[in-house]
Amino acid sequence: MAANTPDSAFSTVMRSGIGVPVGLLSILAMMILPLPPVMLDVLFTFNIALSLVIVMAVFQVRRPLEFAIFPTVLLLVTLLRLALNVASTRVVLMHGHEGSHAAGKVIAAFGEFVIGGNYAVGAVVFIILTIINFVVVTKGAGRVSEVSARFALDAMPGKQMAIDADLNAGIITQDQARERRLEVRAESDFYGSMDGASKFVRGDAIAGILIMVINLVGGLLIGTMMHDLPAGDAARSYTLLTIGDGLVAQIPGLLLSVAVAIIVTRVTREQDVSGELGKQLFGQPKALAVCAAVLGILGVIPGMPNVMFLSFAALSGWAAWRLHKKLTQPVVQELPPEPEAPPPPEVQELSWDDVRPVDVIGLEVGYRLVPLVDKTKGGDLLARIRGIRRKLTQELGFLVQAVHIRDNLELGPNSYRIRLAGVAIGESIVHPDRELAINPGRVFGTLNGLATRDPAFGMEAVWIEPSLREHAQSLGYTVVDAATVIATHLSHLIQTHAHELFGHEEAEQLLKGLSKTAPKLVDELVPKVLPLATVVRVMQGLLAERVPIRNVRAIVEALAEAGPRSQDTQTLIASVRVALGRQIVQDIVGLAEELPVITLEPDLERLLSNGLANNANSPGLEPGLAERLQRGLQDAAMRQERGGEPAVLLTPPALRAALARFFRVSVPGLHVLAWNEVPDNRRVRMVTAVGSR
Repeated sequence: MAANTPDSAFSTVMRSGIGVPVGLLSILAMMILPLPPVMLDVLFTFNIALSLVIVMAVFQVRRPLEFAIFPTVLLLVTLLRLALNVASTRVVLMHGHEGSHAAGKVIAAFGEFVIGGNYAVGAVVFIILTIINFVVVTKGAGRVSEVSARFALDAMPGKQMAIDADLNAGIITQDQARERRLEVRAESDFYGSMDGASKFVRGDAIAGILIMVINLVGGLLIGTMMHDLPAGDAARSYTLLTIGDGLVAQIPGLLLSVAVAIIVTRVTREQDVSGELGKQLFGQPKALAVCAAVLGILGVIPGMPNVMFLSFAALSGWAAWRLHKKLTQPVVQELPPEPEAPPPPEVQELSWDDVRPVDVIGLEVGYRLVPLVDKTKGGDLLARIRGIRRKLTQELGFLVQAVHIRDNLELGPNSYRIRLAGVAIGESIVHPDRELAINPGRVFGTLNGLATRDPAFGMEAVWIEPSLREHAQSLGYTVVDAATVIATHLSHLIQTHAHELFGHEEAEQLLKGLSKTAPKLVDELVPKVLPLATVVRVMQGLLAERVPIRNVRAIVEALAEAGPRSQDTQTLIASVRVALGRQIVQDIVGLAEELPVITLEPDLERLLSNGLANNANSPGLEPGLAERLQRGLQDAAMRQERGGEPAVLLTPPALRAALARFFRVSVPGLHVLAWNEVPDNRRVRMVTAVGSR
């Protein structure tokens, strides 16, 4: 077996999880244990190299979250630099009287070569670097981090709602939604951590100033009192060492401050910072041309450095000309040979094949919306509609028919229309060059744009420019594009009219699939107990009341048990709902043990029961009472929605079907349940009781 190389050994230590703790303990040990000058040279060089690596890594990342460990790295590097300051201070104060090389060659080089051995110049350079780091870079980066953290936190609800909207529209899967939620949370955590980590850099700059002052005062006192050096020699020796020590620590600190500023000020793009800089700054021929003109004017003024200004003017003009030529150069494409014109078709007699069947689900779009469904132009509406069909098929329990899309010149350019069996059931107007900012009910500002309403749910919304997307999300708006608006509207209408999409063919396919696992159950039900038409009407009734039919076995077993006693559709639906009670309640309140309900007062229940006894299809309410009952349920349902709870009306079994039909349109968000549909493991909590007054 080959021996481990140093690189492989280092990688093994880092993967084992003990590398960082050992490094942190080593940093803390440096503050206590004395280090020889040679070790200081190694560690100062390592600190500079590490700072350069971090800056280069910041330039290369495309998104800030790709360097999510940066706040922790910033803390560790700051601790390393402070530990080096403590270790070098110990060496400077103990051996500074021996000369400028007493603290190592790195400090000596920065004290003599970089500042020319002049401690006055060195002090000025150190103060300037500290001011740049502390006042300009660090303070600005800290402010940007603070604002970014606040905006990221404020934008979280809007981003979460946008993810939920994409999930409900079938655009993304559950796994993709989970990943996006984790990314949103990670982004908020990152900017919050950067807000705190920027304080480390600022504190390090303050510590550098204090350490330099302490070293100067302490060095002068130690040199003159303990080592009997003349005041001038002590000042020169200790000042050069202190300034060299400060510079060798301040330069990596400045690099880290710049790295912090870059990573918190950049915007996510498909390129790194270098690519964005070259594209956005030096990719504008007009800007380069104006620069060349201004430099040229300055270059011909007497007394100016004419050669330098004219040289840069010529360089800028040449770059502007080359870039303009590149942008305006036409792209030459080889066209395929034109096919030969086909012979004119023969005129044939009409037949039944020329009668086109009506599309079950149709989507018509105006000519400006055609690019949304054209893959060659980047349109993804077709993919989203396939996702909607897949999601609704899984939720409803039957195969949702394909959506046929065609353009309609009779529509407005930005209009679309949704048809069901040839009849229009919804239409609206979208703007493909804008995005829709939807007000979910709680926002923190207004937006400039075209005021409208969300076509699916009727919420207030504004069509905004794409550049305002992040600003709108930070205010609490849910921002979606035009394709998502159409897809969400289509999904909502399909769910609302699911009972109209279910027919004999779908029922046969469901029973055929069930017969593979329970053949005797299917054979006993159809046609011996119930005809197929009755089964279809029962399933249509369930879908009309927003009850999915994916649990086909439970539905068929309930029909097989209740079918011999009654052939009435409403009676059969009531029996199936009791069998599906656990599923129905879970779809309403999830896994919560408590079910909040709205009830009817006893006098009103008695009145409705008497009215239903006289009329089997309707409780026979007088108009005034019906209006008061409808208004009372609307107010109660609205209070439940504002409190974040579902609106559920709990009634006697005999009244449930009639009240469900009565309030299906007037109170669309209301769930009407019978007492016997609530499973035993759910507690019922009465919220309010609606009366006849």
